[in-house]
Amino acid sequence: MPHVKVPPPYQGPTQGHARVEVEGDTVGACLASMSERYAGFGELIQDASGNVHKFVTLFINGGEIDRTALETPVAADDEVEILAAIAGG
Repeated sequence: MPHVKVPPPYQGPTQGHARVEVEGDTVGACLASMSERYAGFGELIQDASGNVHKFVTLFINGGEIDRTALETPVAADDEVEILAAIAGG
């Protein structure tokens, strides 16, 4: 099964888990699996319309994908990584 790598700012809903095995054959299905398992996780990644927030970047096996490409297929040994942009000043 694929894994989702969760950055520290988003590990609250996952109770500190940084890497979670999920079911899914697309990036969107993996994110949906995370949302179903961990209350509040989905809202950190996507808006009410299902669009990935502009400050979230997605990767598959280290390669960046477009935030609108949620139908991108993933294999059982793939890792979907979420990167959270941190604002500051």
